[in-house]
Amino acid sequence: MKKIKIFLIAAFIGASAFLTTGFVDSYFEVSKNLDIFATLFRELNIYYVDETNPGDLMKKGIDKMLESLDPYTNFIPESEIEDYRYMTTGQYGGIGALIRQQGDYVVISEPYEGFPAQKADLRAGDKLLKLNDIDVKGKTTDDISKLLKGQPSTTIKLLVEREGQAKPIEKTVNREEIKIKNVPYYGMLNKEIGYIKLTGFTENAAGEVKSALIELKKNAELKSVVFDLRGNPGGLLKEAIDIVNIFAEKGTEVVSTKGKVKEWDKIHKATNSPVDLTIPIAVLVDRGSASAAEIVSGAIQDLDRGVVIGQRSYGKGLVQQTRPLSYNAQLKVTVAKYYIPSGRCIQALDYSHRNQDGSVEKVADSLIYAFKTKNGRVVYDGGGVAPDIAVEPQKYSNILGSLVSKNLIFDFATKYRLAHETIAPAKEFKLTDAEYDEFVAFLSGKDYDYTTKTEKKLEELKKSAADEKTMEDINAEVEALKTKIKHSKSADLVKYKPEIKQFLEEEIASRYYFQTGRLEASLKDDEEIKEALAVLNDADRYKKILTTINKAEKPFHDEAHKK
Repeated sequence: MKKIKIFLIAAFIGASAFLTTGFVDSYFEVSKNLDIFATLFRELNIYYVDETNPGDLMKKGIDKMLESLDPYTNFIPESEIEDYRYMTTGQYGGIGALIRQQGDYVVISEPYEGFPAQKADLRAGDKLLKLNDIDVKGKTTDDISKLLKGQPSTTIKLLVEREGQAKPIEKTVNREEIKIKNVPYYGMLNKEIGYIKLTGFTENAAGEVKSALIELKKNAELKSVVFDLRGNPGGLLKEAIDIVNIFAEKGTEVVSTKGKVKEWDKIHKATNSPVDLTIPIAVLVDRGSASAAEIVSGAIQDLDRGVVIGQRSYGKGLVQQTRPLSYNAQLKVTVAKYYIPSGRCIQALDYSHRNQDGSVEKVADSLIYAFKTKNGRVVYDGGGVAPDIAVEPQKYSNILGSLVSKNLIFDFATKYRLAHETIAPAKEFKLTDAEYDEFVAFLSGKDYDYTTKTEKKLEELKKSAADEKTMEDINAEVEALKTKIKHSKSADLVKYKPEIKQFLEEEIASRYYFQTGRLEASLKDDEEIKEALAVLNDADRYKKILTTINKAEKPFHDEAHKK
């Protein structure tokens, strides 16, 4: 109980110190509720019928409280600080490999090229049996991850089972400092158009983008660049600002932040010399592009510096800071909203006005306003970055989803790697029809059944009819319809062959060329890439997109204030 009292006193002192800076009016409410919480916590831990875990109770209480605010305000206990640092730096001590669960065991899913796992010839598909002589059957990926991580220059002994090998293989792996690249790949899509893939915004993301662009510019034929931010969840604000700066003049306003603490409001400008101010850019975004990725894509759009292609981005316009707490814990707290150069905020969900059931809705249409880009084009706030050229997202078949989720594409790639020492470069690699037939034969006897949307709807109809006691009247028709719509796995393997082959080729390419190979293989039939190539190859169309002034469908922000 003494520790609990110390914690609560420290919390009270911290709150009091905060209140004296301008929030005196709420002093009584804060102190009153802290006192109620302290007495409740004390009484609960003393008198509850079973033994309690005070730390666990406190963590759950804090998490539930913060959950009522937004998903980004989080409590980080000391035990999770290292994981949080990895999210911001991209660095950790370990072997450098992705892992996945398969039944009772965890397997290597992808070693990182150039890191300890790959150096020790660990391969995708290797099943982990023992770590440092500890039997790991039944362990989760979280359990295994903690065991694999450790201080650089330490070693870990692995016993792995590899398909095609009669006996388990023992490997001793030297841990290293693992730094995950923000730019896992860059290269030329054709003779004149370069490509940069950015997957995160951890430390030095801007440096990696800058280096990639400089390398691409060494090609005298380079005329334009595709900048891929799809699936990028964001990260450090500073890196986003510096990335925009690569393509924008020094002194250009990139983003501003505004919150309750006015002293923290700030306008962030480009502070470095740019790398290239004129090269045409096509920025790719999707629903997975969030936060810092939206700052970059939105700023490039607002500055009319490039064309945005894909789907509307996620819509996270909230800024977080970490604040130190007692006992080395931290609070990651939303402190502001960010506004890109046109003045718009792209936050999509309004966490300040929850429904009675706690749910959150998008910013109301009545609160969405028009803004202008540098060239006078109309853009809108309140819901992510809308692309200049919209491309429908790829919809995949139920059978592909089943093959992926059941690890059957992954397992076939493991077998393929054992049977083929080398393959063509990832950009050129194609699975032959005969090899696809081998995959179909490999599936024989394996469970990968699935339910189509039509079949689900029919089951819902049957349930409704049963509830309304009308099933007897329509049973014959329902059964006839069920027979007609029943899917055929063998027919679907033919019907959806192109998309299944694409996923097979990407997985197989990764076994030889790692993440670079997977990315290169994925670009061959990419609809957003095709659209980017089309617009970058058409200078008139590119210029027209960036200069055509469209009519606003909503009032402008400044006009709204005048009203």
